[in-house]
Amino acid sequence: FVQKTAQEAQSTTAASVFSTLLSLFLFTQVFGLSSVAQVVLGKGNSGQYLSINMAFGIGVTLGIYAAGKISGAHLNAAITITQWLLGKITWTKLAAYIIGQFLGSFIAAATVFALYYDAIYHFTNGSLTVSGPIATAHIFSTYPAANVSLEGAFFTEFIATVMLILGILVIHDERNYAAMKGAQPMLTGMLVLGIGLGMGLNTGYALNPSRDLPPRIFTAMAGWGMAVFTSEHSWWWVPIAAPILGCPTGVLIYKICIDFHNEPAPETEKEQADAESS
Repeated sequence: FVQKTAQEAQSTTAASVFSTLLSLFLFTQVFGLSSVAQVVLGKGNSGQYLSINMAFGIGVTLGIYAAGKISGAHLNAAITITQWLLGKITWTKLAAYIIGQFLGSFIAAATVFALYYDAIYHFTNGSLTVSGPIATAHIFSTYPAANVSLEGAFFTEFIATVMLILGILVIHDERNYAAMKGAQPMLTGMLVLGIGLGMGLNTGYALNPSRDLPPRIFTAMAGWGMAVFTSEHSWWWVPIAAPILGCPTGVLIYKICIDFHNEPAPETEKEQADAESS
């Protein structure tokens, strides 16, 4: 029995890694990063900012549909860490999900780089830069706008992540007016679309350490160099820290404003009869 349980646990962990990797690789990141590449390399002739927002929303929707049944569709390291802090998942699942997220995101960045390799080198004349008129590093990771301070960028990512987790809780809270199961992935994708439409100007709305850090590591290895970590006052840590702090804050706000005020579900007649007989 112990051996069987251990085997089942290993199988569950492996399924968590691969389902998370698949959903991030095939959908969320490939859709999102390739849409950015098309807009940047096409110089605005093959898409606009709206198309990037839509692509990320579609990618999130398909990613949740792909992995929701197997692993709960853990696509965001900040949310995964928050669930671990709240005791919703074990540390082994935490590690499995984050490994899957980071591997999937890294492979997605490499895939998009290969897909647009010729276009990138034609656009840059072989000079891979982080800033300037032919910068292409922002295809893969986020960077703040030139007129935004580091503090302002941090606040933007923090608030955007708070709104993300609040929206997810509203969509999934079964004690409140939760959306139907089949509609939840689509509504979550629309939530990401809405955040991009309203809060994407300052930082490009990373919202997710596993969306931003693995592609940044890839770009450092692929030719952009360590400038991807040192540019913009070493901005790289903000898309990691701000979402990790924003998620628990959003959960706390939701509990104070909504969850603590939810009435418990009324007992059915059968439940009352069982209680009386007990």
